[in-house]
Formats: sequence, structure tokens, C-alpha cells
Amino acid sequence: MSNGNFAKYAVLAFFAVGASLMGWNALRSGNDTKAGVIAVKAPELSAAARAGKSAFDANCASCHGQNAAGTDKGPPLIHDIYNPGHHADEAFFLAAKLGVRRHHWRFGDMPPQPQVSEEQMRAVVRYVREVQAANGIAYRPHRM
Repeated sequence: MSNGNFAKYAVLAFFAVGASLMGWNALRSGNDTKAGVIAVKAPELSAAARAGKSAFDANCASCHGQNAAGTDKGPPLIHDIYNPGHHADEAFFLAAKLGVRRHHWRFGDMPPQPQVSEEQMRAVVRYVREVQAANGIAYRPHRM
């Protein structure tokens, strides 16, 4: 094989491998977390969590679903990704205040929710944490 042909094949192989890796990554990232509604066991709630459920239903359920089970517009919050070791309570406050760029799911970015007060967010987090606990989601240290 001449040097000219070798260079052509090397460039072709480089682009073929790159395209294959990009395709594999696109397919893989879609399978990391499956989108959709999940089955959620609704527990008996504390008074604080009941207030959080009211605020959640009014402000969050249209995207995150009833009982935070997810919809075609937003992910379920009753998922191990949101365990307190991976997403601390403060992450929920920041999400409501600042919005969130898409990172775990194939949904779009979450816009800020300025209509939700800090007191309401505290109750929403309490609600989500109680429903998570009833569905076996507990603190696990996050490892990168």
C-alpha cells in the first residue's frame, strides 16, 4: 500500500470510529434513565408533607406527575437518582429558584419556578422525601 493510500484509509478510519462512538454515546445516554411514568406507592403523609403535596400538585405535577411519578414532560422524582445522597434537599431549592439544565433525562431544561416560595419548597421537599422513603429510596452516598 502506498503512503497516499495509507493516509486516505487512516483518515477514513478515524472518521468512521468517531462517528461510531458518537452514535454509541447517543444511544447509551438515552438508556441511562428511562423516561416515563413509574408506579408509586402513595404513603400516609405527615401534616408538613400534606402541605407539600398541595404545593407540588399546584406547581410541579403538570411536569413531574401525580405523586411525582413522572410524565412525558418531566422525570419522576421518586427515582434513585434523586436520593438525598445524590440530590440533597438544597438541589430542589436551587432547581425551583434557578431552573435546571437537562442532565439525567431526555426532557428539556426545567425553567425557574419563581411563584414557589421558600416555605412552599420546604414543604414540597418534605413531601417528595416521604414518598421516596415509602418507595424504598433512601440516602446513598454519591460516587463519581
